Amino acid sequence: MDVSAYVLLSHEQALRRRLDVAANNMANSSTIGFKREQPLFHEYVERADEAQVKDARTTSFVLDYGAVHDSSQGAFQATGNPLDVMIDGPGYLSVQTPDGGVAFTRAGMIKMREDGQLVTSGGQPILGEGGRPINVPEDQRGQLAITANGTVMSPQGALGRLTVTVFDDERGVDPRGDGLMTGAGGRELAAAETKLKVGGVEGSNVQPIVETTAMVEILRSYQSSQRMSESLNEMRKGAISRLGRIN
Repeated sequence: MDVSAYVLLSHEQALRRRLDVAANNMANSSTIGFKREQPLFHEYVERADEAQVKDARTTSFVLDYGAVHDSSQGAFQATGNPLDVMIDGPGYLSVQTPDGGVAFTRAGMIKMREDGQLVTSGGQPILGEGGRPINVPEDQRGQLAITANGTVMSPQGALGRLTVTVFDDERGVDPRGDGLMTGAGGRELAAAETKLKVGGVEGSNVQPIVETTAMVEILRSYQSSQRMSESLNEMRKGAISRLGRIN
């Protein structure tokens, strides 16, 4: 296999990666709080000291560098549930993972467990100020409300406050599945900085028509790559045939 085949192979692997990401975005177009991903590629240049043709001393390959998520805000979807919230602006709600760690989410569907603890729709405890879970005493579980700054109110008064954690560099925030993110170096917003919309959740920021268009472009690029590969094969066959007629 010559260098041209390796270059085409790296290109087709990049196309497959783009297709996988676009398909995952499409699959999550209705997932609450989902942020679309975009693959990131770098050029990898290989240099040879010797080559029959001067221009062939450097060869460019496609390197899969990872993926970044689009942090733009999704649309507000009213649910009528007074415990559902949407973060109006950047940031994430903090939740406790089963191993005792902390993860982050934009999915603000909140419910109360039988023991009075506020959890996400997936059952992860919501963390309030200081990284502490928010528990509702048994005698105050009648009518709960959440204010725009995240304060959880019962008829008897405040029970705690949902905190929003922001990251100065969103590139350090990575999806871990189940609508959760991992990240380091975040800071909690104060009550005066926190803005929540209550009674609804944030929809996915995926635009299906954009992802569909991207998938069509990927398919066309792959077809072009295949045609180029067939042309290279024909060139090799022609060269071998001519060499076979010598002497």
